[in-house]
Amino acid sequence: MPNDIDGERSDKTREALRAAHLYYLQDLTMDAIAQEMHTSRSSISRLLGFARSTGLVDIQIRAPHHGSSSLEDAIQKRFQIAVHIVPVPDHASNVDRLERVCMSAARMLDRYFDSNMVIGLAWGSTLTSISRHLVPKELHNVQFVQLNGAGNNQTTGIVYASEMLRRFGDAYSGTSQQFPVPAFFDDPRTKEALWRERSTRRVLDMQARMDVALFGLGSPFADVPSHVYIGGYLEPEDFRMLDEAKVVGDCATVFYRADGSYRDIHLNDRASGPDLDQLRRTPRRICVVSGVSKVASLRGALAAGLVTDLVIDEGSARALLDSVTLDSVTGDMVTEPAQMVKP
Repeated sequence: MPNDIDGERSDKTREALRAAHLYYLQDLTMDAIAQEMHTSRSSISRLLGFARSTGLVDIQIRAPHHGSSSLEDAIQKRFQIAVHIVPVPDHASNVDRLERVCMSAARMLDRYFDSNMVIGLAWGSTLTSISRHLVPKELHNVQFVQLNGAGNNQTTGIVYASEMLRRFGDAYSGTSQQFPVPAFFDDPRTKEALWRERSTRRVLDMQARMDVALFGLGSPFADVPSHVYIGGYLEPEDFRMLDEAKVVGDCATVFYRADGSYRDIHLNDRASGPDLDQLRRTPRRICVVSGVSKVASLRGALAAGLVTDLVIDEGSARALLDSVTLDSVTGDMVTEPAQMVKP
């Protein structure tokens, strides 16, 4: 039976390659290809979709430098980062906006991921969505490492995080290293003790050797609050502390303010995510953001220097520029306070 399945898959791959060659390299229409291959137009459409989803066809849009949008130029110059803006209509729902941004991000990752890399992944709704749209790429000696624990007093978080890691590992022929610790420890001394254990040190050492980090951003101001704020990870007292500390967001469950500061936020002493100074030493740091309500969190991440590459929807990109004003004397970024949303 396995041989029959493998044979069917091989036949489909050959047909998809032929259809892709005729469509992309010979400029034949789908109707013409269907006639040549003695099948229907809908079958050709499915074959071309299969070719794209399995990586047989790699479609890239190469805009000339002078053709980049003024919005991209403005963000690149203002923040000194690479930007990819995803066109999404203003009337799109939050769910549709997230899916479109994550699909675009997933299909760009092959330009960042290569063999012999250690790649860090921060769990969350954004990376979970990205993992559903990955385009396979055959690599070797690629290691994916979870950046922060996912457990709380209701769940270990292992199933949630492992499914995301598995999809990345399968798509890029890589191995996956889970980080089976709580998202937040009850006592910072427990974290300090566990961080000295050899099994934990092995994961932390992998994180310290990352070539690429891929993450979304958490935000307590989001229209649909990020998972860490509504998933049972934070107690009422934690929210009070975050309010008092003027926190605007988190990266891999490490919290920061609008100016990028984070060291004296006490909840970070209990957090399992990487120290932000360590994260900044990672050569490439890809941040994926969807929704205007994440802009305050994004501003803080940019102020902290956490981002080298940004994938963002068009409306949020405009809001980012609109929300940033420069003090006429100092040139410092001025931000308006926001009210934290609690579950």
